[in-house]
Amino acid sequence: MVVAAPFVLLPQPAWAAAGIDGAAMRWPYALPFAGLLLSIALGPLLFAKFWHHHYGKIAAAWSLLALGSLALSAGGMATLAALAHAMLAEYLSFIVLLFSLYVVAGGILITGDIRVTPAANAGILALGTLMASVVGTTGAAMILIRPLIRANRPRRHNAHVVIFFIILVANVGGALSPLGDPPLFVGFLHGVDFFWTARNIWLQTMIVAGLLLLIFVAVDIWRFRSEPPLGDTGPGKPMRIRGLVNLVLIAAIVASLLASAMWRPGIAFDVLGTKLELEDTARNAALLAIAALSVWLTPDEHRQANGFTWEPIREVAKLFAGIFVAIIPVIAMLNAGHHGAFAWLLSAVTAPDGTPREAAYFWSTGLMSAFLDNAPTYLLFFELAGGDPQVLMHALSGTLASISMGAVYMGALTYIGNAPNFMVSSIASENGIEMPSFFGYLLRAGAVLIPLFLLLTVLPIAPILHWH
Repeated sequence: MVVAAPFVLLPQPAWAAAGIDGAAMRWPYALPFAGLLLSIALGPLLFAKFWHHHYGKIAAAWSLLALGSLALSAGGMATLAALAHAMLAEYLSFIVLLFSLYVVAGGILITGDIRVTPAANAGILALGTLMASVVGTTGAAMILIRPLIRANRPRRHNAHVVIFFIILVANVGGALSPLGDPPLFVGFLHGVDFFWTARNIWLQTMIVAGLLLLIFVAVDIWRFRSEPPLGDTGPGKPMRIRGLVNLVLIAAIVASLLASAMWRPGIAFDVLGTKLELEDTARNAALLAIAALSVWLTPDEHRQANGFTWEPIREVAKLFAGIFVAIIPVIAMLNAGHHGAFAWLLSAVTAPDGTPREAAYFWSTGLMSAFLDNAPTYLLFFELAGGDPQVLMHALSGTLASISMGAVYMGALTYIGNAPNFMVSSIASENGIEMPSFFGYLLRAGAVLIPLFLLLTVLPIAPILHWH
């Protein structure tokens, strides 16, 4: 906000509202974004040490290449306006919410010994799945991932536990409220009723989560039986939850989100054509204040015992800043609709008579969410389907359900599909869990999830879905 403040005083020319003309762009403009994704995928695999020390610079280089190509095409001022919109209207609220949840949840310390068994692991995953729609996928993941890691660290095979944790707690479990997952929060800010997803996709979420838990139990029992006995460590320490003040602060985060949706003062600040609504600015300030309160009120030893570090959120902030910048030309071309380079993709979600193909919306939103991040992808297809929340919640409820499920469920397919995925993977690696590479995770998650999504597509399990 401090960086952006000087721009408020500048005159706002007409080009600021026009944005980037995606119809005039061709596929090579998407190459910086593709290069960034490949760097994220291959960097830790091919040059891990160099990547760990310089991933921020690599992300910045691809971002600058994307901005440079835009400047040559649309001009410097239009590019600056697009950058301001991406950072202030999209990235800022995204990262502030993640940051506050990461800090506050990191102050909750669960102590005691968990005797590792498939049943105990399944119980933690089930609890996290239920928590995710209440405290957010980031909050639930940050509260439970460290106890889960401590319990499973002695095992020979433990990466699969974290993989299923990412799928269930960091993604699928957040499907029932705007607090759960960033794309649903985006929909909430655009007028979707707070309880709409809970009323309309609870059955699908219950089926997907239930089947995932059953698959996990089968895999974990198989792995558990193939390992040598861990031995009897004697009576364990009783479970305790410390840092309870942070539960109050999580409630304050929830209240801040709800208040920002209900309070509409009609005041906005114009920054290079991007309107910053007062309620959004106040919400972001409140979230940062809540995070600061957590740091102040939580004893340092709680975070130390949690193994809390700033590196996971720093990594997410840098890489997703690069993603939000490099994706600007991709979003522009998609927004050009049938006049853009990706017209073939948009035609796939619409029948010849103009009605939406709900199965196509589900798969297109989902697969793009896995690689483009699910929050901006949700908004893209939300606008593509008309952007009217009243129409989408009623006449086109199946389409909105398809977009919501695709964005949330398939965000689990890659490390970059949803921001908590990266944080959980980073925390697990820091704590000695040998996590798979980008493609290794993609193969494992896809082997589990794609069959379930195909099942969801072919079975008319709820009257809201009428696949075309």
